[in-house]
Amino acid sequence: MNHHRCDIVVIGAGPGGYVAAIRAAQLRLKTICVERDRLGGICLNWGCIPTKALLRSAEQMHFLKRSAEFGFEVGSLTVNFPRIIERSRQVAERMSNGIAYLFRKYGVQHLQGTATIADVGVVEVRDAEGTVTDRIECAHIIVATGARPRTIPGIEVDRERILTSTEAMLLKEPPESLIIIGGGAIGLEFAYFYNAFGTQVTIIEMMPRLAPNEDEEISKELERHFKRDGIQVMTSTKVVSARRKGKGVSVTVERNGKQETLTAAMALNAIGVQANVEGIGLEQLGVQLERGFIKVDQYLRTNVPGIYAIGDVAGPPWLAHKASAEGIVCVEAIAGHHPQPIDYSNIPACTYCQPQIASIGLTEQQARQAGYELKIGKFPFSASGKAWGMGEARGFVKLIFEARYGELLGAHMIGPEVTELIAELGLARSSEATARTIFRTIHAHPTLSEAVMEAAAAAYEEAVNI
Repeated sequence: MNHHRCDIVVIGAGPGGYVAAIRAAQLRLKTICVERDRLGGICLNWGCIPTKALLRSAEQMHFLKRSAEFGFEVGSLTVNFPRIIERSRQVAERMSNGIAYLFRKYGVQHLQGTATIADVGVVEVRDAEGTVTDRIECAHIIVATGARPRTIPGIEVDRERILTSTEAMLLKEPPESLIIIGGGAIGLEFAYFYNAFGTQVTIIEMMPRLAPNEDEEISKELERHFKRDGIQVMTSTKVVSARRKGKGVSVTVERNGKQETLTAAMALNAIGVQANVEGIGLEQLGVQLERGFIKVDQYLRTNVPGIYAIGDVAGPPWLAHKASAEGIVCVEAIAGHHPQPIDYSNIPACTYCQPQIASIGLTEQQARQAGYELKIGKFPFSASGKAWGMGEARGFVKLIFEARYGELLGAHMIGPEVTELIAELGLARSSEATARTIFRTIHAHPTLSEAVMEAAAAAYEEAVNI
């Protein structure tokens, strides 16, 4: 057995863990990162990155279907679906290898295996057979073990016909029909992807609308476009059971007090995540959990001195960029740098279906419930020359301002490349920019970002292009 001493052990090498490990090494803290699988975690290997590669193929498929309007006459089209999946895996592989390079560059020691916290300041690493291969003594332990797809009674996930997101990105061919259980970001992205390749998709969402965490107008606009593309949407609908039946699946749902049974070739369980807290050693040390996630303070400290938690395992929002930000704050606090705690109200959320969705801050409903007097500006992409040139003139930008001082309370967008545009609004909120600051800032023409400027101006009835 190998023995090590270091300043920090990071358990998990996802977007929280690997960023924390690299930042710790940059701060001259001797750092070991333990990962049982591939560097990059779920995000780089089975989530954020490979799904975006798949979605890019779906976008190209949609373009090819309407290429005539751009002046291209495409004859017989052959889809090599395995190649689409292969490219996605190649992108993931490249990104994972990039983390290995960064570890070498900054001097982070990487140990392969499963880590458990044997005691405060002691981590043991086991191989696939359960043998302890390494024992590490350290001052600080950061738990960054992430989360996995949540399961509920009645949904019999077998990973062959009733899938999780992992299996959904590895199919050898698109299924004839697919029932997606859950209308959040994961469900929406896979709905868009498989619909592009001819799958008959049905989305079942228990809440009254798709993307239930988004502004209500955004949800309505998305549902309109999804239905136009042939995606069946069932909201306010509860899944009672989902099970394999012959060569397909049988899904029983309940809405308006009545049950009905749907059938399809496959089903996808996309109802959220649950934390990976088991088998780490948290129970015997008395680390507190809250609703199944590790409870932490503003510097990501648990109730046990020397033990910290970041990313999905520490609770919502379950976003890679939130995990990375937490990793940096956690490590800088350990190093005595007194970092600014994370403002969880200013974390952008993005969904990469088409049209894309991006948001930050309060929805209109939340702002009104908080008692704010509002000024709201909207600008449709149908009034954007750049959007028309791209052939993507759908959706809108909606900005919510506090009426008295012009503070930006929330930004909600649906349309082309809004997942890129949202950064401007995050910067505006963090720098306390007002509506007037935004629309008096000259935006290049023609760009999609002009829609942000115009929406801010519209809130004060100064927009000139609508």
